[in-house]
Amino acid sequence: MTTNSKNLPTAKKSFRSRQSKGDIAFEIIVVILLAMLTLTIIYPLYFVVIASFSDAKAVVGGQVIVLPVSVTLENYKECFKNGDLMQGYGNSFQLLIYGTAIYLFLTILCAYPLSRKDLWGRNGIMVYCTIPMFFGGGLIPTYLLVTKTLGLSNSWWAVILVGGVSTYNMIIMRTFFMSSIPFELQEAAEIDGCSPLRTLISIILPLSIPVICVIGLYYGVGIWNSYFTALIYLSDKNKWPLQLFLRQILVNADLSVVDGGDASDMARRAMRAETIKYAICVLASIPMLVIYPFIQRYFVKGVMIGSVKG
Repeated sequence: MTTNSKNLPTAKKSFRSRQSKGDIAFEIIVVILLAMLTLTIIYPLYFVVIASFSDAKAVVGGQVIVLPVSVTLENYKECFKNGDLMQGYGNSFQLLIYGTAIYLFLTILCAYPLSRKDLWGRNGIMVYCTIPMFFGGGLIPTYLLVTKTLGLSNSWWAVILVGGVSTYNMIIMRTFFMSSIPFELQEAAEIDGCSPLRTLISIILPLSIPVICVIGLYYGVGIWNSYFTALIYLSDKNKWPLQLFLRQILVNADLSVVDGGDASDMARRAMRAETIKYAICVLASIPMLVIYPFIQRYFVKGVMIGSVKG
């Protein structure tokens, strides 16, 4: 049975005519509220961008509302001239690459065995892995373990290894392996002489690109935005990630970070720091904004298949 497309406008008009005035008023109110909510979410982000390209006096004076005022790139030049910020940018990229690779490696090694039906006691192991999602030792025991027992104080390993595997992400990946890749395919590979490791590398991983990309993005965003772990374990400023410098500027109002500590006019430094803060926020957001469009297409296939079933 086919529907004539010419009848659709008539049907839509007929449906509108059957709506009461109360229904129409309700729809209008919902649209207005959603538009206001969208504006309250988008405008602060938009303001950060336009303020980063505006003159400091205009930003402090409240002249920047809709468009940049006295457009300038001085704020970004100050960021690129500052050695600490650029070093923090490089440190964040290294932590992003190493941390994401290690987290994915450990998550796959946990999820794949737990997805196999022939693993003895896998339900009990899953319960054991799930307990830390609800109960944890706390900050002080973790700090003592990392610094005293493992001796990883002031080391990137402390930042990377603390919380190295997310149980939630591991469950998503495990469920993807179970629901999207038939176990019979793995059995056929073993009959052909593949070991479990060879099966994982040659069959499971190539078929799991969507969930690997999604989980990798989860880990990457978490690492890139994290500053608290670095704040606790890293005392050497040369190892600080970008977010820790950004926190020092925004929370502690440390103007020397953005101006090198050589300016004599404190009022001018404070004014310039306001706009440089916005520029740093934009620079800190760019890597994730660039990566996200390339992985977005995997979200529905990777997350939904890996979380709905199982």
